[in-house]
Amino acid sequence: MTVSETDEILHSVEGGVARIVFNRAQARNALTFAMYERLCALCESCEADPEVRVVVIAGAGGKAFAAGTDIAAFRDVRTAEDALAYEARIERVVGRLEGLSKPTIAMIAGACTGGGAAIAAACDLRVAEAGAKIGFPIARTLGNCLSVKNLARLASLVGAQTVKEMIFTARLLSAEEALAKGFLTEVAPDAAALEARVAALAETIAGHAPLTLSATKRGLAMLSADMPSGAGDDLVVACYTSADFREGMEAFLAKRPPRWQGR
Repeated sequence: MTVSETDEILHSVEGGVARIVFNRAQARNALTFAMYERLCALCESCEADPEVRVVVIAGAGGKAFAAGTDIAAFRDVRTAEDALAYEARIERVVGRLEGLSKPTIAMIAGACTGGGAAIAAACDLRVAEAGAKIGFPIARTLGNCLSVKNLARLASLVGAQTVKEMIFTARLLSAEEALAKGFLTEVAPDAAALEARVAALAETIAGHAPLTLSATKRGLAMLSADMPSGAGDDLVVACYTSADFREGMEAFLAKRPPRWQGR
């Protein structure tokens, strides 16, 4: 087994299974830019390592898989260029995870929201414990938006109508709801059962033919590869440069309700 660690992400490889663990339990595993970059680098490492047959992504602490981007990071997002650069960074990371030729499993305990839910959606399989909560509460919290590519990922899993319901209501889905709607592939009754099930699933997948798994992933990716570059950039700019976005971010950090103005 090899193990490497940073302050914010843990990484190990054993028995053909790579584990990547978001390690900011005190912040509900909210993702810093450094964590996004580290995740991208670990995807590259897993791709290149012939010992790795399957990748499991989880969050430390049992309270959250990941609660999205650390809100403090948004204070530097002010201009159209900043907004597009932010979404480009996230898409580069999430896209790299989605593009891994090796199967990926999101092991979800607790909250899985915002950018964390986008990361989970980019994995091939998503297994959660029964108390997990999943969603995108941005219409209630920050007033930003999902990129068109992230909307497409979600819609491919749960359908456009459920995406609208999730974002319009800002309601977090229970694990059973997320399973019924197609976001989750399995639900385990508790944290111990989740750990055991994901370990067994990863072991099974690691023992199967790598070329079959890779060909399946790449073939399915070809079905959704026709989105034009820059699609939805105007939507991202409109939300991230709005007064409402500044208000949402400051209200979130101050722990008070935002006062939306629609501009």
